[in-house]
Amino acid sequence: MATVAAPTRMTVEEFLALPQDDGVSRLLIHGELREYHMPERNYHHGRTMTVLSYELERWLRTQPQPRDAVFTGDVGIRLSADVSFGADMMYVTAAMMAGQSRKSNAVVVGVPELAVEIISPGEVWDRHQDKREAYLDAGVKVVWVLDPRTRAVTIYRPGVGPKMVSDQEVLTAPDVLPGFSVPAADLFG
Repeated sequence: MATVAAPTRMTVEEFLALPQDDGVSRLLIHGELREYHMPERNYHHGRTMTVLSYELERWLRTQPQPRDAVFTGDVGIRLSADVSFGADMMYVTAAMMAGQSRKSNAVVVGVPELAVEIISPGEVWDRHQDKREAYLDAGVKVVWVLDPRTRAVTIYRPGVGPKMVSDQEVLTAPDVLPGFSVPAADLFG
């Protein structure tokens, strides 16, 4: 089985108090703790995250003030009262950022416009499926799952089947990132 321990019920506060550096990847989905072996990060995961964050930030700097924000690096997100975990990357509006509490810098609270997950070698697919479903259930408009091994991006949107973008195509999200485009091949350098 993919999970490390049997699922247990807990609050987001209890979830956020759990250890962060013990080699276990944790998700809290509808109050249920799900634990997985920590995926092995590698060159491909890190490079893909770096290139995409550069492209998103470069595009973002062309947008009017107040600017939205891009977060990377397994940043904590609290999607709802009972859903929290780390996201590889997310794009959030300036309005959402303005509503963040400065008291706690542990997690971003709210629903991003775009969530990005990057598959690492040996990673458990259930983990990505759980996160993808949680993002979409919470109202995230677009979820990108990047797979450096296949050099493809799978795009998920609420109520629509997944769409695959190969490394021969251009990645866009005109309704969320107007004017943003990047050749998918560039993400997998």
